[in-house]
Amino acid sequence: MPVRQLPETIVNRIAAGEVVERPASVVKELVENAIDAGASRVDIFTDGGGRRRIGITDNGSGMTQADLALAVDRHATSKLDDEDLLRIRTLGFRGEALPSIGAVAKLAITTRHVSEPHAWSLSVEGGTKSAIVPAALTQGTRVEVSDLFYATPARLKFLKTDRTEAEAIREVVRRLAMARPDVAFTLAGEERAPVTWAAALPGAPGQLTRLGDILGADFRAAAIAVRSEREGVTVEGFAAAPSLTRANALGQYLFVNGRPVRDKLILGAVRAAYADYLPRDRHPIVALFVTLDPQEVDANVHPAKTEVRFRNAGLVRALIVNALKDGLAREGRRTAANVDGAVISSFRPAFSPRPGNWDWRSSPSYPTGSAPAYGGGVAATAFAERDQSAFDVGTPTADVRFESAPTPDLLDRPLGAARTQIHETYIVSQTRDGLIVIDQHAAHERIVYERLKASLAANGVQRQILLIPEIVELDEATVEKLVARASELEQFGLAIESFGPGAVAVRQTPSLLGKTNAAALLRDLAEHMAEWDEALPLERRLLHVAATMACHGSVRAGRILKPEEMNALLREMEDTPNSGQCNHGRPTYVELKLSDIEKLFGRR
Repeated sequence: MPVRQLPETIVNRIAAGEVVERPASVVKELVENAIDAGASRVDIFTDGGGRRRIGITDNGSGMTQADLALAVDRHATSKLDDEDLLRIRTLGFRGEALPSIGAVAKLAITTRHVSEPHAWSLSVEGGTKSAIVPAALTQGTRVEVSDLFYATPARLKFLKTDRTEAEAIREVVRRLAMARPDVAFTLAGEERAPVTWAAALPGAPGQLTRLGDILGADFRAAAIAVRSEREGVTVEGFAAAPSLTRANALGQYLFVNGRPVRDKLILGAVRAAYADYLPRDRHPIVALFVTLDPQEVDANVHPAKTEVRFRNAGLVRALIVNALKDGLAREGRRTAANVDGAVISSFRPAFSPRPGNWDWRSSPSYPTGSAPAYGGGVAATAFAERDQSAFDVGTPTADVRFESAPTPDLLDRPLGAARTQIHETYIVSQTRDGLIVIDQHAAHERIVYERLKASLAANGVQRQILLIPEIVELDEATVEKLVARASELEQFGLAIESFGPGAVAVRQTPSLLGKTNAAALLRDLAEHMAEWDEALPLERRLLHVAATMACHGSVRAGRILKPEEMNALLREMEDTPNSGQCNHGRPTYVELKLSDIEKLFGRR
């Protein structure tokens, strides 16, 4: 077949395929045009998931008759100054949206500019323009799209169900609404009930209000304000506390100069910032807004304009990581117990109906005979009756006697005064207005981990030289993995070398850990290294090592603590950043306010 010039109609339809992928693409382009026109309110209506009808109405500046005639021509736009693609300050800038839509659907535009005595209307069907006629419209622009892809029927086969396409449209509008809280949005359609997001006040409070309206009240309650700025680049927004997570990364909303984007660089920075707070299978919820000079970012990478390229990608990544880490460290005491009602709910008694033939003598509480009274120096409570000794469930592991009342200054501390230890694992402390249950191992694990990080940042990890090197026998493959990263381990104070096939000699250990089980430590380190991705940054690898070291050097569950040891642990937690979670993402303590306890017992 000889080479020939394609007809303009075919060219337009091919080009439209790059811009108009699905009904959500149409909504995105039209809403972006409305925002660029200075609209303070945008109304969106869809029918049939957008394939039958899409209607967008705004109160923006509108277009004159002359502008309307050019608006539906390819590569005609009012949003580029001096043909400079390096200073893009608008959302829609290619001049492709309206002609592309008109090439594959039936398009009708009604608009009125403030300088015009009345509105004007224009229709495009299959790429063919009609004459411009007078119309009635108070202000702004109304765009109606019907029979989407009627000119390219093959594209209809690749669309999903109406509900799926409607959900994609909703997600597009959600992202644009997050980016512009000063604009009111209404989304209606036959597929679901209408939703309205009212215009919010300017600044961070209004932004949080809009985010709470879209992401839910749980995000608003757990939101932490973050901000970082350097060299003309600003990163700000809100990040959820580690207690609020999702099973996927779909709750991470990223914006660059007001444009919703999906950028791997930013997603990687978010993952790195939360690495010390969340388990591997959980993902944070964030809404971050990056603002910088338009010349420092390329938004012209893809026709969908959802991908960007930064001139100084390292700076943007560092600012995101620092902003999130600073915010999380500032609000480090937020745990799962503090922001949701899970703990209170778990304390509520659950009664099940007794069977009709139930015999009270079969109850575990039925006295089996006289039992000796409490002894061994354990005083019986004043309200304990003689036969109630049969119900004894054991004494606390370690007890701070009630005869020695806690000092008022300890009660006013964030984590209160230690009162008892139960099951050799949990410390119960008393505060002025409630009680706190602390996991001693998780809490001390975070303390040791933060010490390791601080020591490494300051002057490297201090190490102690073993008088006699400890020989640890392992399989040859494990030895090779450890020796290959011996230089990395040495930065954390662990000096090892090969000691023949299947053996490693440990010559130095981190002094922070004191005496440690070298064999168990090396095996755990080898298991972590086997899972490392080669693309993982060195810093992340070292912190994985530090996390494993911290786990081995922490107070174990099952160790009985003295009262002064318990209080010392609480004071260290208060002085340690990020002490609300261990480095595996689990909460280190749960808190019950006195008011919540009173509700459980019907006192209020």
